[in-house]
Amino acid sequence: MIHISETLVLQTVEEFLTDDDLARLLKIMDAEQAATGWKPRFQAEVIPAPAAARDILQAATLRALPAIRRSIPSATAAAKWAYTELGPGDEIQTHLDGIPHPERAPRRIGRIGVVVQAAEAGGEFYVETTSSPGVWSGLEVGESEGYLAGTPLTHVLEHAPDRADLHETTPEWLAGAARSRWTSHAGPGVAVAYGAQVIHGVTPVRSGRLRKFVANLCDTP
Repeated sequence: MIHISETLVLQTVEEFLTDDDLARLLKIMDAEQAATGWKPRFQAEVIPAPAAARDILQAATLRALPAIRRSIPSATAAAKWAYTELGPGDEIQTHLDGIPHPERAPRRIGRIGVVVQAAEAGGEFYVETTSSPGVWSGLEVGESEGYLAGTPLTHVLEHAPDRADLHETTPEWLAGAARSRWTSHAGPGVAVAYGAQVIHGVTPVRSGRLRKFVANLCDTP
């Protein structure tokens, strides 16, 4: 049974990617972008990771699962690795992914992200905590959906690849919640895993370019 604490946790894996992994992933993405001409059309656009990059990231996930599962024991795999980058002035607005389909396997329990190139200034990942009831939807799930009975669900604000405006404004239920921010300084190669019901974002990049991969943590492959 999935426990509420798994969806609200924060965990790091300091040696998620090796130096060789980082070099290979940067080379893969440089070649991919040179071949396709892809540049973000809007802030925090996410695209599927190329197959060669997915292979490296999935191997890293398998190595890291024992550490990840200490805090998210129901997680068994990372699904659909994707790539994003942010340039000067770009940020990822404070948001909360949530659990959009708690009854449907594979269930998204958390998210995982790993930077492969840090910005020169800015671009830090952060989480926010709150005691405000406004972030909660009032809905609960239980054993029939695979959760501990009475597990509450937050509102959902997902990433959508075709919605440039989705995270441009903060919804009222989140904007009205008093929150405390906790900023991470995890460098390239350090994976940050966090529960699907954790409020999070990335501070504005002041200079340089932030390049990272992200994926869902699920309870089935």
